Amino acid sequence: MISKKLSICMIGFGNAGKEFSRMLVEKGEEIRSKYDVNVVVTAISTRSKGSLLDPSGVDLDRALHEAETEGRFSRDNPQIIDGSVLDIIRKSGADVLIELSTLSIKDGQPAISHIEEALRNNMHVITANKGPIAWDYKRLKKMADEKGLALLHETTVMDGTPIFNLVKKTLPGCTVLGFKGILNSTTNFIMEEMEAGSDYEVALKEAQRRGFAEADPSMDIDGWDASAKTAALINVLMDGETTPMTIERKGISHIALKDIEDARRKGGKIKLLCEGYRENGTVKGRVYPAFVNNRDIFSNVDSTTSILSITTDLMGEISIVERNPEIQQTAYGIYSDLLTLIKEYLK
Repeated sequence: MISKKLSICMIGFGNAGKEFSRMLVEKGEEIRSKYDVNVVVTAISTRSKGSLLDPSGVDLDRALHEAETEGRFSRDNPQIIDGSVLDIIRKSGADVLIELSTLSIKDGQPAISHIEEALRNNMHVITANKGPIAWDYKRLKKMADEKGLALLHETTVMDGTPIFNLVKKTLPGCTVLGFKGILNSTTNFIMEEMEAGSDYEVALKEAQRRGFAEADPSMDIDGWDASAKTAALINVLMDGETTPMTIERKGISHIALKDIEDARRKGGKIKLLCEGYRENGTVKGRVYPAFVNNRDIFSNVDSTTSILSITTDLMGEISIVERNPEIQQTAYGIYSDLLTLIKEYLK
C-alpha cells in the first residue's frame, strides 16, 4: 500500500521549528504506520538562516545540523534557494503551511500575509504565531472555511496545552462566558523573584540570564504578549473581534518591592492576570497586575507555569495548568495540530 503524501512548507526555523522537525524525524514512521500518511517538509523559509526547497523532501537531519553548528543553512546545501517568503510558499507546492515567524504585536504582519497566500494556494495552515489569531482570526477562518481548509493554532496561547481543543472537542453545547489566566512566564518569574527579596531590576536581569526575558523585555513587561494571547482567546473562544490594541493593558514595571510585601502581609501575591469577559453584550479583555489571595489556586502558579480558567454557562468553571514548559511542549502543540489535520482533513 502506498501512503498518502502530506507536504509541509515551514516559515521560520527557530527553537520551536527545530524541535518540531526533530519530532517529525523521530515520529515519521509512527505517523506512516498509524495514519498511512508520509509527512515530508518540502520547503523551509527563514529570515536569517536562508531557505531550502526540494519537492521530494528537505533533508531535515542536515538542516538541523547546519542550523545548530553554523547558525544558518550552508551555501553548499544542494537544496538551498533564494527568494521571498511568498515566492517560496508558492513554489513549495505544499499541502500545509506551518507559520513560525516572529510575532509582530503592532499588526500581526507579515504572518497574516503568509497565511493569506497559503490559503489562496489551497494550503492548510498551522500557526504558532499568535499575531494572525489576535489580529485577524475571523476573516482568516472564513477564508479557510470557504475552501474547506484547516486553520489550526493550538500553540498560540499555552504551548501544547489543549486550550482550544478543550472547548471545541470536549465542551459541546457550552458557551464560554469568560476566562481568567496567568499566561506570561516572564512576568510571573520576575514577581516570584521579587517575592524572594530581589528588586525589580535584579529580577529582570535574572530572567534575561535564564532566557525567560529578551534583551528588550517590553513585550512581556508592558503586557503586550499577554494582550495578544487574551485577544486570541477572545476571538476564538468567545467569538469576539478584538486586537491587542483594544485590550485594556497594564504591565508590571511600576510594581515595587513594597507592593509585593504589602500583598504578603494581606495574605496573598501579585500576579499579572489576563481576562476576557462580556459586558453589555460586548466581549472585552484586560491585562493587569492584581492581588491574588493565597487560598486562590492562582497563587500557586509559580515560575514559568501558566494557568487558564474558563467559565461556561453549562459546565461552570474549568481550570487547566501547564507546569514549567520547555521548548518540547511548544513543538508538541504544532505536532498535535498536524495530527488533527491528518485525522480530520485527510479522509
